[in-house]
Amino acid sequence: MFNSLRRSSFVFLIFCATQVIQPVFAQTNVTQPANTYSLEDCIKIALETNPQLKQSELTVQTNGNIYAQSKWQRWPSISFSAGQGFSSGRNIDPFTNQFVQQNINSNNYQLGGQITLFNGFQIKNNIKFNEANYQASAKDLDATRNDIMLNVALSYLQVITNQELIEVARRQVDASNLQVNRTAKLVEAGTLAESNLLDLKAQLANDELTLVNAENNLETAKLNLKQFMNMPGSEQINVVKIEVADPSLKAYDATIQEIFETAMSNLPQMKAANIRIEAAKTNVDLAKGAALPSLTLSGGVYTAFSSAAPKERFVSDGSGFTNTDVISKTDYVIVNNQQVPIVQKITTPNGALRTFGYLDQLNFNRNSAINLNLTIPIFSNFRVKYNVANAKIQQKTYEYQAQQVLLTIRKNVEQAYIDMNNAAKRYSATANQVKALQETFRVSQVRFDAGAINSVEYNIAKANLDKANGNLVQTKYDYVFRTKILDFYMNRPLSDF
Repeated sequence: MFNSLRRSSFVFLIFCATQVIQPVFAQTNVTQPANTYSLEDCIKIALETNPQLKQSELTVQTNGNIYAQSKWQRWPSISFSAGQGFSSGRNIDPFTNQFVQQNINSNNYQLGGQITLFNGFQIKNNIKFNEANYQASAKDLDATRNDIMLNVALSYLQVITNQELIEVARRQVDASNLQVNRTAKLVEAGTLAESNLLDLKAQLANDELTLVNAENNLETAKLNLKQFMNMPGSEQINVVKIEVADPSLKAYDATIQEIFETAMSNLPQMKAANIRIEAAKTNVDLAKGAALPSLTLSGGVYTAFSSAAPKERFVSDGSGFTNTDVISKTDYVIVNNQQVPIVQKITTPNGALRTFGYLDQLNFNRNSAINLNLTIPIFSNFRVKYNVANAKIQQKTYEYQAQQVLLTIRKNVEQAYIDMNNAAKRYSATANQVKALQETFRVSQVRFDAGAINSVEYNIAKANLDKANGNLVQTKYDYVFRTKILDFYMNRPLSDF
């Protein structure tokens, strides 16, 4: 029965996405014995230890980092580079650009930066696209968390149901034991035939087998719960019993359409599907942006050192120039038959020789540049065209996926509503059956004690009542929790029963 419940409501998404904070059920135990867990405890442990959920959390963190990094693309990029060189033989002096025949040790340094001024709004659209992916993955995480809580809640429900079935089976065994003891005394007194006692002992054996089966089912349900909690199967656990009142069988106070519309606006998988559609639209604009011109601004500061550069250098002090007459000792002219030396006037800047160290040369060789670069795509082998086409196909894909999510939600809401109505009918019919069979069994017991019927008829009446009591427990939980599925779709608190 509960496997059917699991199939029909993939969205019982856990007695609510908020169970860890707000109790799903009213718990009566304030202090719990060792190894006893409430539903909230089970869900919390499952969420903390589930590796699939951890992977989803890492995906959200990764997409968050991608989104945060894309926002920094608006800022300039800055880099620093340094180089060390050594050459021998005939070389070009990197300082003077003259050929020299010597070993040269050189260094160069560069500090540069670049910023994109415009690139077809690709930076803006990339930020928007990454933000949408981040939000969609966060909704996927919520859906994964809901799915885990659903599995834990259904397993918890199976444990509690089997506990109640064990109580029913024990009462059946106790009643059979009393009847066997009473009949044994009547057989000894000669009032009843021994065959009646044998039939009752056979019924007692059946009741004991039912109890054993119920206990085995409880252990299986506990094992399933421990596996969802990632606990060793050998560890002993108990659960806090949920006090669930008998259903009132009132008509649900919302229509299928109202439930569907509320679910549409609250379920994380629907939100994730819609977000991905918006991301796909942004991706189309991003692909189109590659066809637009891009404008970048770059600049840098550069300097270099060369061991071939002279260590001493004349440096002007900026105070002006000095004119000096230089008389040649070898060059002359004949004037009036006399040799007159040539006098040259040389103008030199005022200054003095200066020794240049490593840092002085770096400072002297410093230069800077700034560039504005415009790139206009003309032909890119239709890469932009097909990228845009593929982006539009991806958008269509996400739109169809969203339609599928919508149809799935509608199907699940409609199925849950029908299942709730059917469960209500089953519970009502089973409750009436129990009342009728209780009276039938009471009459049968009186008639059996009076010897009016045999043990076979008595056992049939008792077996029918026992089966009905077990069915009543199952139909009670089936109806209550199918109602809570609709409460989940309506985004209502699930703690009231």
